[in-house]
Amino acid sequence: MPATLCATCLNAQHGDDLQADGLLRPLLPALLPWLVTRRWFTHEQGHLEELRPVSASVLDGEQGGDRTPVLLHSLLDARHGADVSHHYQLLVGLRPEPPEGLGRAVIGRAQGGRWDGWTLYEATEDHELMERLLERTSGPGGEGGLRMSLTGAPTVPTGLSARALAVEQSNSTVVFGDQLLFKLFRQPEPGPHPETDALRGLTQVHCRRIPGLAGWLHTDGGEPVVLGILEEFLPARGDGWQLAVEQAAESINCSLRSVPVLDCFTEDSRALGAAVAEVHASLAQAFGQITLTPEDVAAQVDQLRRELRAALQVVPQLEPYAGRLGGLYEDWGRLAGRGLQYTAQRIHGDLHLGQVLSTEDGWKVIDFEGEPARPVAERYQPQPVLRDVAGMLRSFDYAGQQALAALPKAAQVADGPLAESAEQAAARMRRSRRAYAWSVRNRRAFTSGYAAAGGMDPYCQPVALRAFEAEKAVYEAVYEAQHRPDWLPIPMAAIQRLVFGR
Repeated sequence: MPATLCATCLNAQHGDDLQADGLLRPLLPALLPWLVTRRWFTHEQGHLEELRPVSASVLDGEQGGDRTPVLLHSLLDARHGADVSHHYQLLVGLRPEPPEGLGRAVIGRAQGGRWDGWTLYEATEDHELMERLLERTSGPGGEGGLRMSLTGAPTVPTGLSARALAVEQSNSTVVFGDQLLFKLFRQPEPGPHPETDALRGLTQVHCRRIPGLAGWLHTDGGEPVVLGILEEFLPARGDGWQLAVEQAAESINCSLRSVPVLDCFTEDSRALGAAVAEVHASLAQAFGQITLTPEDVAAQVDQLRRELRAALQVVPQLEPYAGRLGGLYEDWGRLAGRGLQYTAQRIHGDLHLGQVLSTEDGWKVIDFEGEPARPVAERYQPQPVLRDVAGMLRSFDYAGQQALAALPKAAQVADGPLAESAEQAAARMRRSRRAYAWSVRNRRAFTSGYAAAGGMDPYCQPVALRAFEAEKAVYEAVYEAQHRPDWLPIPMAAIQRLVFGR
């Protein structure tokens, strides 16, 4: 979230409809500064210029009365320029007095209108309002223009207590009774949603490597907007990223005793490869497969080259490698042109170690929204499964490097770093080699597990795999240059290895 409020965003104009909206207008003085500082508010595509209401629904308490807490659900259309807009989903709680125990959720106070002087707060933090939302929208016909469509598998029991998860990303998450997880999309788009579609298909074919889809919340009437999904809650010992970094750090630091230093996590990686292969097989069963024509591959190569040209504008450090990166893409296109066939199907689309959970029942794959930067329509398109594989292989590289970076640094003195001794330099090099070796071994374990579980052996298609790894590394370089410049050397080192065949 931005460290300071953006004056331009705060001075954004409100459309006539919003100015005339009796529900939302009195809340805007408090809502706007809060909205533009949310992590899920988009700043990358220009300043906020205008807000317009799309919908607003009020879910009052059953007992009624002037002091009953209220849930206000609203969709706002935010204009960031002539051609850029986003929908934002707001869930606002209102109480006459600040809610006890929810101080961190407070937004401000209403100024005038139906709730003059009432306290506004983030409603996902209020178990009472979230329980009300689930109960009311799951009934026949839903409520307030909102409806929860249920799949029946898993079932949705009544009377489950709600709690918000503390760690939030671009969505908000509420858990009901440690049985169901409710993920609310903060930037919903009209039309079908990739994750809802993918989980519904995977649930129907009884894939055991995903959380079963219990239902999805959507607007009722007109073109539907999917607002969130209700899925099976998966108790886990951690996500793959957290566990991999911990194991890599122990390996690099030689703190393990039970397994050879460089073999830690490899059994987990092998099992993870098998789980991903199982998910891919289930996706193929649910949505089918196609064979890419040479023209299809050529079109994808053109797209990769366009993305590379755009990346060069953001990361000039890519320039020395641009020709060779383009060559990796062209190599894939030439093989397809010579008759080598590639199949495509529905894939995860944004697969990495943070998208998998380690549970008592093995690895589970989550978050099937696809790559957020890509248009929703594109995320539905059949793709080679190697794109997912490449994403996971890049994630192992990141885990090893992150573990290395987190280890204690050399001693410092007041005037600056001490000169590195020969012994310190040797130790640093040993750690660096161990980090790289850890990544290599776990990448191999993952691909061997993938192949053993019935997926094709990724290393039997090295040209396509290199092209997709290069694509992912270029994407990472752009992201790091924009958000975490200190991490830019990680994808740049990978690009060097890829273009020079190391």
